[in-house]
Amino acid sequence: MTPPFSIGIVLTPLETLKAGVRRQVSAEAPEMLTALEDYLGEATFGAAIIAPHLETLPAGASILEVGAGSRLLSCALQHAGFRVTALEPVAEGFSHLDRFRRIVVAIAAEGGAVPAELQMPAEDLAIECRFDFAFSINVMEHVSSVDLVLDRVLRALRPECGYRFVCPNYLFPYEPHFNIATMFSKSITSRVFGRRILSSTRVVDPAKTWASLNWISVPTVRRICRTLGVNPVFDCELLSRYLERAAVDAGFRRRRSAILNSVLRTFDRLGGVALCKRVPPFLQPALSCWIVRDKGFSPLEGETRG
Repeated sequence: MTPPFSIGIVLTPLETLKAGVRRQVSAEAPEMLTALEDYLGEATFGAAIIAPHLETLPAGASILEVGAGSRLLSCALQHAGFRVTALEPVAEGFSHLDRFRRIVVAIAAEGGAVPAELQMPAEDLAIECRFDFAFSINVMEHVSSVDLVLDRVLRALRPECGYRFVCPNYLFPYEPHFNIATMFSKSITSRVFGRRILSSTRVVDPAKTWASLNWISVPTVRRICRTLGVNPVFDCELLSRYLERAAVDAGFRRRRSAILNSVLRTFDRLGGVALCKRVPPFLQPALSCWIVRDKGFSPLEGETRG
């Protein structure tokens, strides 16, 4: 798939940042090179997801990245001329990002492209009507309260501005961090695959990573949005994007099992990209959602926990 032309707004500075970070990581921490390629793949994928929204933003628009992780995408957006705020706690299961993040920010600082930082959980965000656009890539499955995060992010947006997020859909029976099938619920899955989860080498801290997963799903998001009085729009093309990514992203393939990669290749050869677009959102393995804060948005009262 040819990405929207505006993706160059992000990919050009992202590629420049990539080169500098790779040189620094090679010299300072060569053991992190594999992780670098993984993070770069995530940032490039994220850029493709948000590119259509960037087309609609004015120069110097204010952007919030919820769960900024490595800072690769936030720094690239800052370099492209947006005013970016990177919100990120040192989340459980992801403290290993610290060293890599410092390298990325140091390289970005050489070009004067460091985003503003908010070091806090998304649940603690207390900003009103500041941002023109917000996004997160593979973050919402790790927050402690989906209800509260959606409420706080929408509060932080200006009226008629929106939040785009992508994460796994746990109604689909597959857990991508640990590459396992899911068994109806997190607790049952833990009982069936507990030993495999805790001994996983796919994540740095398997126990904390597993604990962070909240089992978000399309029905969960729809329920919360009804409470908030907003209308979620789900993208039915994300599965086809994953198929395309599996064809070109070696890091993405490495993090999946040989069997799953074989299934994806076969499905792609059979015309699966076109078929995927017909799969309804609640049956997609990934959740891709767009929520606009309209003029009548009414924040939740108190701190509803979901």
